[in-house]
Amino acid sequence: MRHRLLACGLLAFVAAFGLSVAAPSPAVAQDMELVFNRIASIPVYLNTDIESETVAEIIASSPDGNTLVYTDAASESVGFVDITDPAAPAALSSLDMGGEPTSVAVLGELAYAAVNTSQTFTEPSGTLFVINVADQSVVSEYDLGGQPDSVAISPDGAYVAVVIENERDEDFEDGEPPQLPGGSLVIFDTADESLRNVDLTGIADLFPEDPEPELVDINSQNLAVVTLQENNYIVLVDLPSGEVTGSFSAGTVDLEQIDTAEDGVITLNSSLAGVPREPDAVAWISDSMFATADEGDLFGGSRGFTIFNTDGEVVYDAGNTVEHIAARLGHYPEARSDAKGSEPEGVEFGAYESGDYLFVGLERSSLVLVYRIGEDAAAPEYVQALPAGVGPEGLLAIPSRDLFVVASETDSPGGIRSIVSIYQLQEGPANYPTITAADNEDGTPITWGALSGLAADPMDASTVYTIRDSFYGSSSVYVVDASSQPAVITDEIFLMDSNGVLAAVAPDQVNDDGTVNLDSEGITVRAGGGFWIASEGGGDFGNEDNPVTSLNLLVGVAEDGTIDAVVTLPDDVNARQNRWGYEGVASTGEAGSEVLYVVIQREFQDELAGHVRIGRYDVAADEWGFYYYPLDTAETGWVGLSEITALDDETFLIVERDNQADVTAALKAVYQISVAGVEPLAEGDFPVLEKTLVHDLLPDLASTGGAVIEKIEGFAVLADGTAVIVTDNDGVDDSNGETQFMRIDLMLGE
Repeated sequence: MRHRLLACGLLAFVAAFGLSVAAPSPAVAQDMELVFNRIASIPVYLNTDIESETVAEIIASSPDGNTLVYTDAASESVGFVDITDPAAPAALSSLDMGGEPTSVAVLGELAYAAVNTSQTFTEPSGTLFVINVADQSVVSEYDLGGQPDSVAISPDGAYVAVVIENERDEDFEDGEPPQLPGGSLVIFDTADESLRNVDLTGIADLFPEDPEPELVDINSQNLAVVTLQENNYIVLVDLPSGEVTGSFSAGTVDLEQIDTAEDGVITLNSSLAGVPREPDAVAWISDSMFATADEGDLFGGSRGFTIFNTDGEVVYDAGNTVEHIAARLGHYPEARSDAKGSEPEGVEFGAYESGDYLFVGLERSSLVLVYRIGEDAAAPEYVQALPAGVGPEGLLAIPSRDLFVVASETDSPGGIRSIVSIYQLQEGPANYPTITAADNEDGTPITWGALSGLAADPMDASTVYTIRDSFYGSSSVYVVDASSQPAVITDEIFLMDSNGVLAAVAPDQVNDDGTVNLDSEGITVRAGGGFWIASEGGGDFGNEDNPVTSLNLLVGVAEDGTIDAVVTLPDDVNARQNRWGYEGVASTGEAGSEVLYVVIQREFQDELAGHVRIGRYDVAADEWGFYYYPLDTAETGWVGLSEITALDDETFLIVERDNQADVTAALKAVYQISVAGVEPLAEGDFPVLEKTLVHDLLPDLASTGGAVIEKIEGFAVLADGTAVIVTDNDGVDDSNGETQFMRIDLMLGE
């Protein structure tokens, strides 16, 4: 069977006529319903400087929705962004607050910012600053008498409520309360600019002398709801009188089909009983009901959200659905399985002209889930998930402009920076996710993340195969239906060393149950059926600080996932190994005469500078030969190879990229090479291949409205000529979890 891509001669066709290999229309049409789509993002260092850490945390807007105001604790400032054109946000300025701003809200022309000025945990202090939004100047300031956290303004503008948390020292005696002084709620009356303090002690069942108030929101009846997170309690305060009119425990939740073990594998087969909700953010969805994001902190965290009524009754609980959505979309944070999972932290309600929406921010998954609130608020309808920056914190609905805004706090210079993302309510389809997963037989989603190589089915244009890298503790091949939009992972083939083939070469990469732990970086369809997988080696030969833990391997896999062949590099090549090894593999020829081509990411030790090996392995003859590929020069960081795809037996497409993300990303490209008439060598001065730029991928990555993603790990050309790429989300570990499975317009030939 001819298994190589474009077996029908597409390459010759496009070369002769100079045609564009374009993505076809999705085979599965989507209803043109209203959805939120990301239209722009802006890194907030633009209000300070690129070298400094920034933290966009809580965000508010001017009444006309044209100016955003956000807190930046890292630079001790409040920042301003112009979104008059929401698709082209512009940094305006930042205002030094002389302390750590914790929250901000806007009333008319004035912003009210709470600033923590505490020198110690035992002597907390803070200030409420009133800021003119138009000229970004301080109008007045008020001593709050403690360390503030959240700020909310009543719909009628009569009251500003400020939560005084007086946070605990988490390093003192295991971080458990009580740690006095206890917190309270401060009411600022805007009419006479006076302050009143509401005592919250003696209310909660747990640590009553030390309330830990976290977030506050106010309904149209001037009733404030306050979460006491560590106390697992909720308090209702009548703002005109300053009286506590209601209080109740947030209660506990029993969870099934979740992952509770940080073991490198996402397995939704565990349970937890009696988990305290410990709510963080809170938002009214009517005058009688409110939603909480049940993040957890001290003892709990129910991995979901809850809708309560003012009597303290639970009218809706998300159960395990939030975790399942994150897992289905590749955003589940396996490294947080033994803690609080996706960690819902933010919640926001918006009454748009087209309907009412509830937004739930998942801090560890870097997602915002969108729910439609209908006539029955006790039955929210899940609509979609929005990708954000790393660690979404501040959620802001701007219904008057059909906008929604997210401030993401985690900042990684050289990677994804702290950003403000802007979404617009528009006709669908949704532009995210670009890949999702079907269900297993038990109803849980197929779990995935850290996708690496891609390989097209040579006969079926709707099917592509992908793999996950060593972030996870077991290896598998995913079967993807690429004809739908988003693409759908429909099956998972687990790799098994049933016959001990891998154990004979690399015993440390075989698990006790026969599954394997490869660093799968490249995949190709094998002549005669099955796959070849390129597994990257770990460590540097001769480096005691980073010793070799595994070799670069080509692993032959049958269609059912059984490993039946393992190929190593020659000993002299292994002796040059460093941490940047195999990244992609391509197969040419027929069964019995198959030849594999494998790309290495960066130069091995003592190699020609700026040149990286491409290996050629003749399967039948068991012979290696090598070429050199000339790398572009890195502007920042380094440049290497990510993927190789065969167009015919002598022509290949190569993905070359730098290791930069977001604003410093400079090279993400597809090049074409040919080995026609070029003989590889087993050693010595390898021939240098010529390369031709085929496609610049940076505009494709920038078109998502988000930060440019660093790792384009997979590339394939489907049987009908459609070119697709996939990015690696690093298992949602210090990453925003975003995976882009994109169809691109690929120009081949002149």
